[in-house]
Order: sequence, then C-alpha cells, then structure tokens
Amino acid sequence: MAVVLQAGAELATSLQDLAKRHLWLHFARMGAYEHQEVPIIVRGEGCYVYDEHGNRYLDGLSGLFCVNAGHGRTELGEAAARQVEELDFYTLWSYAHPRAIELAARIASLAPADLNRVFFTSGGSEAVESALKLARNYHRLRGNGQKHKVIAREIAYHGTTLGALAATGITELRSQFEPLVPGGCHVPNTNLYRWPEDRHPLWAATAIEERIQFEGPETVAAVILEPVQNAGGCFVPPDGYFERVREICDRYDVLMISDEVICAWGRLGHYFGCDRFGYVPDIVTVAKALTSAYAPMGALIASDRVAEPFMHGDESFAHGFTFAGHPLASAIAMSNLDVFEREDLCGHVLAREGEFRQMLETLHEIPIVGDVRGAGYFQAIELVKDKETKEGFDDEEAEELLRGFLSAELYKRGLICRADDRGDPVVQLAPPLIADSEQFEEIHDVLHDVLGRAWKRVRR
Repeated sequence: MAVVLQAGAELATSLQDLAKRHLWLHFARMGAYEHQEVPIIVRGEGCYVYDEHGNRYLDGLSGLFCVNAGHGRTELGEAAARQVEELDFYTLWSYAHPRAIELAARIASLAPADLNRVFFTSGGSEAVESALKLARNYHRLRGNGQKHKVIAREIAYHGTTLGALAATGITELRSQFEPLVPGGCHVPNTNLYRWPEDRHPLWAATAIEERIQFEGPETVAAVILEPVQNAGGCFVPPDGYFERVREICDRYDVLMISDEVICAWGRLGHYFGCDRFGYVPDIVTVAKALTSAYAPMGALIASDRVAEPFMHGDESFAHGFTFAGHPLASAIAMSNLDVFEREDLCGHVLAREGEFRQMLETLHEIPIVGDVRGAGYFQAIELVKDKETKEGFDDEEAEELLRGFLSAELYKRGLICRADDRGDPVVQLAPPLIADSEQFEEIHDVLHDVLGRAWKRVRR
C-alpha cells in the first residue's frame, strides 16, 4: 500500500529509507541493499560526483557513458530555462518547433555523407527500436516485405525494449523475456584477444555474409553493429572489418546500422564512431551524450536513400514518441554541441587518448590483467587467472571477484567504473571527455592497488 508522507514525516525520513522503500533501481539486485546503503549521488562537478555523505568519486564511467562534457555545466541548464520562457513543449507528431529543426540540421551537418534525416527519440533503446522498424518498413515499401531479420553480434548490447532486445546478444538479458520479437540472428564479435593467432582478421566479417546466406538474403533487413562493442569490454574492429561489412550489406541489399548510442559525440575522438573507422552506414543511432545526459534524448539518423520512400505521396513512417525532440532537450543538445565546438572536446580526446591508454597498459605488470583494449576515452581491462594461457574465470569465481570484491572496493576507493562479466570479466573506463593527466593518475593509483589485491585473492 502506498504511503503519502506529510512534510514533517518526510523530513524525518532519510533518503536511504525512502530509496529502499520506494525506488526500484535498474539492472540491480534489490536484495543487495537490504543490509547495505544504496549509493546516493547528490552533486556533480567536472569529472567528479559526490554522495550524500560528502565523499568524492571520480566518475570514470561518465554516468553511463553519457556525461561527455562533464558535470555541472550550468550553461546547459540556462539553455533549458530560456527555452521554457519561449516554448515549454510541443510534440513532433505532425508539428515542428524551432529547436528540433535547428538541432536536426546541426546533427545532419556533422553526420557523414548523406545521413541527412533525423528522427528523434527519448533515448537509446528507442533509437535502436526505431531503426529496426525503419529497416523493415523501408524494405516493405520497396517490395521486399520478407526482409525482417536483423543480424547482430554475440554479447552485444543494443537496448532493452523487445525489438532492441532481439538484437541484443546477451543471453541473461534475453531469457527472462522470451519469446522475443522474431528475427534476431547473431554472429561472432571481434574480441581479438580470444582469437587464435592464425585466424584471418576478417573472419568475423565473413561470418556476417555466411549468416545472411544461411538465413536467406531475401529475409535479412539489417546488420547492426557498434563501432567499438561495449558489452564484453570495448571490442575494437580489425583493420578492414567495417569496409568488408559495408561491401556485404551492399551485395545483399541489407541496411547497415551503426549503433552509436555510446560511441557518438566524442567518445572515440569524433562526433561519430563510424568516422573513426572510415565507414558510412545507412542509419546511425545516437542518444546519451547528445545532451551530455542533461536531458533524455536520442535519435536515428537516416541516409537520404533510406528516407526517400517515406517522403512522397501518402506514405509515412507510422511510429513516434510523445517526448521525442522535446524543446528543452533540443535546446540543451544545442548548448552541449556549442561546448563541444568551443572547447574542441573531440580534439582533446584524440590528443590525450595515447596518455590514457599508456597509463592503462602499465597495469599489465599485475598478473590478473590479461588485455587492455579500446579506443578514445572508451577502454577496458580484461581479467584472467593465467596470463600465459589466457584462462578465464568460471561463473562462481567471476561473481566473487566482481561483485564480491572489485565493484565495492573500487567505489570505496573513490572510482566509479564498470566491473562486468557479460562475457569474460572486465573493468571498463569511460571518463568525461574533459579528463586529463590528473584524472588518469587517479585512475591508475586506484586500479593498481585494487587489481593487485584482487590478484592476491584469486591466488589464495
């Protein structure tokens, strides 16, 4: 039964009590908080956040790969306040408003080639869901209505809505909600660390062609890939991978979707991750750092070719979201991109990523560190039991290592990052794009100590 708190009673009730009674955290084991505190973050400034007790943490995950411009940018809030004075809200369902128009034009000006048509959403899963629906509808309008399947990579995360979940390649995220939307097919990822030394570098790209042939090209609508795959720990592509995938998609009339919910907006040192690796997709999905997470917002960006069938006569893309392209979110996004341009955040990442990566490479001296990989300000450390054989951890060992020790210890030491086992155990780091030598040194000191102690626990 819900309880309505009176003012006096509310003041007497701590945030912890309220959180434990009423707040349902995402992707969290709520039972874990029965005997320990919920981490409550109350303030942010630059690369740091502070909890309710006044403790400071280096936000080595940028919130969730999204506060790219850093915390406490009051100019973004001021942009929202100015927008409220002009227009608080209007929908994009058959209407338009100035900020959405301006933002769409600005995004198109930054996107590669002919990706000129911007369809706004409220977040990343919605952007992927929209892209998958668009791919199906595009083929149907061209007389290829059987094309409905989507090919994605194993362990890849593409969102939590049922359509996006069909593309997501993480079994434990899918199993609770099956049966899923039909059509999701999966192929090997590019975890080069786990490949045999004699494997052809374009093997994983060839696997996409083989899966298209197996499913039947007349049934495959799209291939969806991240420039650097998040889940599993920042899998980078081998040279020529995306060029080969582009060729395959063109050969079989399959749309290429670049899922850049994480990789866009400077995370890899470019506005779009596809620019980093030199390929041009048919659709790009974005969210998160489009506003540096100061407001929820996402989008798909479609090429003129993909948009063209919907731009004439009585055709329409019968899809949308009430709050997509919200005036306040659009105004914040415009201000956020002003920050990117004024401070050249993409250039900063390209200039400093070498130092960031070199710092992480020094951790190889710790026996538990098997691999360091990633690009830009998006890096991962894979943990192993035996560096020579690359032996990993079983499920019970990974549970004890990550949740029983690493996650809590890193947080206790003042570093927020991701210790994850979707695949082999990894520690992921994605600091705000303003991070510099001072923050790199802090990250090193914490990781060196905590990973060293983790190795001693492993060897007990």
